[in-house]
Amino acid sequence: MELAPLIERYTGQDGIHPTAVPSLFLYRYSTPSDPLCNVREPAFGIIAQGSKRVTLGDDAYVYGRAHYIVVSVDLPIVGQVTEATPEAPYLGLRIDLDIAQIGALIVEAGLTEPGNTQTGRGLFVSRVGSPLLEAVLRLLRLLENPQDIPLLAPLVLREIHYRLLVGEQGARLRQIALADSQTQRIAKAIAWLKHNYAQPLRIEAIARKLHMSSSSLHHHFKAVTAMSPLQYQKQLRLQEARRLMLSEVMDAATAGHRVGYESPSQFSREYSRLFGAPPIRDMARLRASLHAPPEHATP
Repeated sequence: MELAPLIERYTGQDGIHPTAVPSLFLYRYSTPSDPLCNVREPAFGIIAQGSKRVTLGDDAYVYGRAHYIVVSVDLPIVGQVTEATPEAPYLGLRIDLDIAQIGALIVEAGLTEPGNTQTGRGLFVSRVGSPLLEAVLRLLRLLENPQDIPLLAPLVLREIHYRLLVGEQGARLRQIALADSQTQRIAKAIAWLKHNYAQPLRIEAIARKLHMSSSSLHHHFKAVTAMSPLQYQKQLRLQEARRLMLSEVMDAATAGHRVGYESPSQFSREYSRLFGAPPIRDMARLRASLHAPPEHATP
């Protein structure tokens, strides 16, 4: 498989490697990782070697070589590299998805028929087909000729978006860009939560904005994200608090209050439940890891 040697060529050491194609990132890790929580924006990823486990709510996805993952909305997920050795490192790539381009392609390609209108998870895993793999390989080969990237990379990225749309899970991806689909409404609810996570959660008000009932919002939100709006908000709050403590050296009480917690004890309990340790111990562990190889992140 040509994909693994190509990724290995441009990843001399473990970590996440940006490329000359702004939306393309390459991954290499020589050992399995601890679970890592992060909010993943819409993206497409392929594993060329090794394997990974991704958890969304109570759902777990284990996938490996020649499989791809798509995240179609912003989702709090936990990623963990499960198979990697120095001799056969984990190798993968991530391409950030352009939802506007997906919407334009849906119209241009005449893919606007209703199809499967069921609200599905905003994350799915599939095997890579030959047309999609060939497009990804062409994008990677462009790294050998940087002068060609400005002209040719947008064309290849457009094809990759198209191949995802017409693939076996394409109907689920199309839902995110179709006007007035339930999935698009949930994407708008997610966007509101991301910008207002510190505010009290008022489901009725959000539902009215989206022209949905509260019960319908709960149902479709959980169908897309595998969690309730309240659980989603908690994940956003806790991950932002973690960032504040790490990057701005903020104490736990202040960080918890900043993201919307009134009770320091509740903040500490929920933080420990998500990250596996109380804030002080977790910060000590994270700061120690700054001197170690970079953390793994989900492609």
